Parts: sequence; structure tokens; C-alpha cells
Amino acid sequence: MATQGFTTSEDQWITLKDGTRLATRIWMPDGAADRPVPTVLEYLPYRKRGGTDPRDESTYPVFAAAGIAGVRVDIRGSGESEGVIDGEYTPRELSDACEILEWIAAQPWSNGNVGMMGISWGGFNCLQVAALKPPQLKAVISIASTVDRYNDDIHYKNGTHLSAQLSWAGTMLAYQSRTPDIDLVGDRWKEMWLERLEGQPFFMEEWLAHQRRDDFWKHGSICEDFDGFPVPALVIAGWADGYRNTPLKAIEGLGDKGKAIVGPWIHKYPHFAWPKPRMDFHAEAIAWWKRWLDGETNGAEDLPQMRAYILDGPRPALRRERDPGYWVAKQTWETPQTETLTVAADGMLNATGASEGTGDIYLRSPLDTGTSGGEWFTLKPDAEIAGDQRSDNGGSLTFETAPLGEEAVYLGAPELSVDVACEGDWENLAVRIIDVHPDGTETRACYGVLNLAHRDGNETPTKMPKGEKTRITMRLDAMGYRFAPGHRIKLALSTSYWPTILPSPEAPGLTIDTASIRLALPLLGDHERITVAEPENPNPLPQYEMRSPEETRRSVEKNLVTGLTHYRIYEDTGLEVHPKNGLRTQEIRNEDWSIDPNDPLSMKGDIDWTIRLERDGWSVSTKSTTTMRCTEKDWIIAASVTAFEDDREVFAKSFEQRIPRDFM
Repeated sequence: MATQGFTTSEDQWITLKDGTRLATRIWMPDGAADRPVPTVLEYLPYRKRGGTDPRDESTYPVFAAAGIAGVRVDIRGSGESEGVIDGEYTPRELSDACEILEWIAAQPWSNGNVGMMGISWGGFNCLQVAALKPPQLKAVISIASTVDRYNDDIHYKNGTHLSAQLSWAGTMLAYQSRTPDIDLVGDRWKEMWLERLEGQPFFMEEWLAHQRRDDFWKHGSICEDFDGFPVPALVIAGWADGYRNTPLKAIEGLGDKGKAIVGPWIHKYPHFAWPKPRMDFHAEAIAWWKRWLDGETNGAEDLPQMRAYILDGPRPALRRERDPGYWVAKQTWETPQTETLTVAADGMLNATGASEGTGDIYLRSPLDTGTSGGEWFTLKPDAEIAGDQRSDNGGSLTFETAPLGEEAVYLGAPELSVDVACEGDWENLAVRIIDVHPDGTETRACYGVLNLAHRDGNETPTKMPKGEKTRITMRLDAMGYRFAPGHRIKLALSTSYWPTILPSPEAPGLTIDTASIRLALPLLGDHERITVAEPENPNPLPQYEMRSPEETRRSVEKNLVTGLTHYRIYEDTGLEVHPKNGLRTQEIRNEDWSIDPNDPLSMKGDIDWTIRLERDGWSVSTKSTTTMRCTEKDWIIAASVTAFEDDREVFAKSFEQRIPRDFM
């Protein structure tokens, strides 16, 4: 592919209609003034300077060299942009985005056609902005995002309360407390910083006020109107990430407008994600943009509707460098045919014969069951990915097949049906599908969780009929997985999956009718084996100088005297220096989740952050805390932010709320 020169500028500001200026970084192809070019916008609160610099600098120069301008904008109240953020995916955020698109299309270097792209927050809002139908927006690439904000984001999952909600609230409180860079905004930095600190919300207060799938979550969920979605969407995710369901749901809803790719990856862009194999994301994206923003005839519209990496028995490891498997394509996605497994009289899972089961079994898992479940969304291919599942089986009800005589390959979302009875108002149910290797090692292929009060929907949860058997049907997370001959398929059920989900207030347990268990597994069916190109550059991210080393620690500690189990996380990015702008940054996160395995009301979450930004003669930092406790009736949350200039306190703020539990 022919390349052209480009320039990079960070002195351009976009002024909104209300006068707020948004900070912008632009990669501009040479010659755009004479031949206007298409543009890709990425619009985030994560700071283009001292935040997403490495990944931006790995991608937008490549786009610019291909004749595509890149525009990276900090959301209002983030980075060097003026104002104060007002929440996550709010109407104002999306309205600002539409103004940005209008501004881009009006520039003399623009051909009027704009695409939006992003991972996570940027992947969310590009879909949400597209649903508003701004005329300038012609296509999107959405990575690690969601079409359903309630069920497939970091807050709630099928009515269960994700611990990641508090973790993310703590992260955003810390992130939004960061100061603008004095190098870009000059003497106004402190005034802007104090305004931001004073006005920033504690997102957890709003999220916890909406424990059902109400209008708050429907806003921004494009599944509410798939038919009205106007532009082509390339939707990408990884099996090792919490957002693995979105590509499948997107093509099920968008039809021909949607194209899906699912690799083995964590929560990262595919050209530098782990586990490998990676994907040449740059080539894929450039072809997509050239087709929809520049009218190039390159067949992008004829891409298979689904391309997926089939995991072939990856083993749990301290670090998953490369997962075995192969790529498949389905030109048109259709609802898969299924294979149903039931429980025989001897307790074995089987695909043939009568479903006799082993009788009714009462299950009340220790509340610390689930510590091998990894993170809900994963940023590293280490302990953040689910580990060997054997350590969680002691608190679970398990059934497994005999060693397989031939391979079993699945692609799609499994479904479990089972009759259960509960003596309390509600309980959680966690389901894992596990690959048992010949040596006994266990890899989690997929999982699902359900708050049984949400068994008939997330808008109007209802109590369980006490002591009565109730039919439960739940859709698990999607998977692409090959169980090899000699391996066994295990089904594990538990009433706890901590700390991924938080316990119900009574944790009464469930009586499981084992004869009623039906596990429907989605068969791969007709497909084509394909090759997906990997990037030529094995290390595409720029390397920055480190003034202090990064450090990661994770541990599970069970106190045999008090009975408490602690799940602890420590992350230190190290002090990093940008080689061109000279900004030095460091982030330190410390999380401690604790629970008494017999007392659901003992659950606690404590999160501390420290963030530093500095230059010669200029040093600022913030320390923030977030905590969660509970009673049978209430969630109790608190947070604080303290800001320092040259180690001298200049600001302090705290939040505290008691919010009633609503079927959670």
C-alpha cells in the first residue's frame, strides 16, 4: 500500500456551541488541503495526553499514511478539555459528539465523511452516536463494547451485581480527578482542575440508583432499536474479555449492517492484544474506512458476517501468551443448531439416553467460591483471565461427560434450563462450562450468572415462590471452543461467584432438580477455515522511558482464625515519561475485597488510587478512595478525593450514600 506523509498537531481546539473548548489531537495526511480526506474520530475521557498516547500513536499515524485523517478528542471535563463530565454516555456527551462531527465535516481538509472508532468507552459511544443518525457519520468500528448497557457492561449482569461496578466507579473517580497538562493550557490549569474536582460526580451513586433495567440503561443501548441503526458497523471483541457477547448480539440485531470478529483477546486493540494470535487491525480498519468513507470498491460489504477464533483447549497459565486454535468464518450468521446434554442416573453428563438425574440436591456454595474466575474485564493475560477451575469445584455442584471419543466444537451462546427451589426471596446462580484436560487441568470455556429474581426479565424482578420448583432458563456468555478427543465437558453450578458477583442478602441456597438439567450447546455447523493476517510489527506500541518500574500483585488470603477471605489487587504503572511532550505520569491502584464465606452481609470492597502528573518544577497528585458495605436492606457506599500541588493539599471532597437494595 502506498503511503504518504502527514503532520501531527495538538494545538487545535473545537469550540462547542455553549463556548466549551475541547482538546484535540489531529493526524493530517499531506495534501489534504488540495484533496480533502476522510476522517476517523475517537472521543474519550481517558486523556489523549498522559492516557491513551501509546495506542493512539500506534494507529493514527498508520491511518494518516493511508490518507485518512485521525481526530482524537477528550470528552468535556477530561484531559485538557474544559468543563466537567456529567456521567457515562449522557445525552450531553452524545450531543457534543454530534457537534464534533459537524465541525470535522466543515473543515476544508475534510471530504465530509467521518467514521467513529474506539474500544470500551469509545466503542460504546460510537454506536450510540451513530444511532442518533448524524449525517456526517458513515461507519463505525466498535471494539469491546456493548449493545445492551444493563446486561453486558461493567455494572450488572442478568440482575447480578458485578463487583467491577465499584471498581470502575473508583477508577473513574481517580481518572476524572486528574489535572489538565500545564504545557497545553498554561496558567489556567489550576482553575480548570479545581472546577473539575469540585464538580465531578461519583458515578456509583447514579449507577446504584438504577438496579433494574430501566430507562437509564435503555438510553444508549442500541438493542432498543436495531432496525433504526443507520450505518455499517464492524464489531470486535475477545473471548478473554467481559464484552465477548457483543459481536454476536450485534449481528443478530443489525443483520447485514453488522460484521463481527471475535479473537482470543483480552480488553485491548487486536494488533497488540494478548493472548496471541493477534490481528492486523490496521489493514482491516483501513479497508473498512476506505470503503465507507472514501467510496473505494474493495468488497468490505461482502466480508463474512462472523469471523471467530475457535479456542482449542488453552491451558490455564500464569500468563497466556498464545492460545491454540484456528479461525473460522460464517458468511451469514444463523441461530446455531444445538446439542443437548442432560444428567444420567449415574451423575454423568451425556447427550443420549434418559435424563434421570441423581435426585434433588441442596446447594449453598461458600460465599468465597469463584476466586479462580479472573476479572470481569481483562487488561492483562495473567491472573485476570480465569485460572484452573478445580479450586472452585469444592463449592460447586458438578457433572461431567466421559472422555470424548471425537471432537466437539461450539460457537455461540449456550443455554441452561433447570428446575430449582429457593427458601428465600431470591438467590444467585452461576454456571460454568469447563474443559477437563486428560491430566485433570480445568479450563473455563464460558460462564453465565443470573439473579433468580430476574428470571423473567430485568425490568420487573419478582421474588421466588418459596419452596416451589421453578423453571429457570438462562443464556450463558458466548463461546468459540473445541473440546478435543480424550477431554471431558464439565458443568459446574454454584450459588456464589465471588468476587465477580456480589451475594444476595440472605444467600439461602437452592435445591436443584438434577433430572431437569438441560444444557444446550451451540454447534459450530457449516463454516470455512480462514487465515486472519497478523501484524507485521510484533511490538506496535511505542516504548516510553520508565523512571520507576511497574508492579502487579494479586493474592487470595483465607484467614483461618477469623474465617475471612480477602481478594487483593495491587497495580503500579511505574513512573512513565513521554519522549516528546515530557509529561511524567504514574497510577497506583490497591483493591481489597473481603467476605466471610458464611455471611453475605460481611461483604466489603475497599479501593484506593494515587495518580501523579509532573514536569520539572510542576507536580500534582490525587488520592481517592471508594468503599462499599451492605446490610440486608441497603448498599452503603462512600468515596473521597484529595488533591495535592507539590505535596501540599489544595482540595478535599467526600461522598457517602445509603441506597436501598432493589432485588440485589
